[in-house]
Amino acid sequence: MLVYSHPDHRLHNPSEPHRFGGVLLPPAETAARADRILSALASLEAVDVVCPPPVDEQDLLLVHEPEYLEFLRTAHDRWRAATGAPADGEAVAYIRPIPGLPGRPPTHVDAQLGIYSSDVDPILEGTWPAALSAAASAVAAAGVVHDGGRVAYAICRPPGHHAAPATFGGYCYLNNTALSAAWLASRGARVAIVDVDTHHGNGTQAVFWSRGDVLTISIHGDPEVHFPFFSGFPEERGDGAGSGANLNLPLPTGSGWPAYRPALEEAVETVGSFGAEFLVVALGVDTHVTDGVLALTDQDYPLLGETLRTGLPTVIIQEGGYGPGVLEAAVPAVLAAFV
Repeated sequence: MLVYSHPDHRLHNPSEPHRFGGVLLPPAETAARADRILSALASLEAVDVVCPPPVDEQDLLLVHEPEYLEFLRTAHDRWRAATGAPADGEAVAYIRPIPGLPGRPPTHVDAQLGIYSSDVDPILEGTWPAALSAAASAVAAAGVVHDGGRVAYAICRPPGHHAAPATFGGYCYLNNTALSAAWLASRGARVAIVDVDTHHGNGTQAVFWSRGDVLTISIHGDPEVHFPFFSGFPEERGDGAGSGANLNLPLPTGSGWPAYRPALEEAVETVGSFGAEFLVVALGVDTHVTDGVLALTDQDYPLLGETLRTGLPTVIIQEGGYGPGVLEAAVPAVLAAFV
């Protein structure tokens, strides 16, 4: 199995604590996550870890708006110039517009941070090159399966499935899962995405909401009470050409394998009925009980991998997974089904 990982992911390594549940906590999505996965993959045979070539930035336009990409590229430099912040400062939105009020498109970087972000994630000096490196891994993995490979895995960080066409959030800046699927679809393929991260893939849903050539499926904790809230409910089925090409399968908090398995089997059956030629798996392993929304355990991840092994050429894109030992146990267990 070809595994793509780029050292530039380390250029985005937030350190400022954030407030969650009334207390300040250190960032969960840091450079150590990819390093933990790489160390764990040593237990698998027939795994070849390579650095991807640079992504063609024109491919980013398959998913993201050009104004948003330009913002990401320049935001940190502009923020430092406007505020006098140090090079290691973390730019975070602190104001957003009131919905429904008229106004001009903002030109000041502080205001743009509030337009282009959906939560409180920071932009660092290295965020743009790190995001590019993750996108490069995702597109390279798509290229492998397009050219006849059976499976390829991209260790993408920052992750991506909460990034929409013109917003970042949920630790995500460029939507790696959507880029992989859109790249395959741009070559005329019919593509299905199955997102097994514990949080709804709201950015991916937004990208393909009105498209019928890419099926988006997300299995996740109940968005009534879990991030990212606002979307991920069963009635959201797509619009226009995409009507019926979006499937959300939310699960109650604390659901374990007995509840998760039927949802996963429904997802795989839907992929088959859609007539997909390629499968893109958004592999979030924050479904583990340690990460606190759903309650899968170590022994469930081999079963998850076996169920996702549909026979279709498959791109596996890394999304969430944070708690101690979660990445180290769950990721190799899923990949072993494909090796």
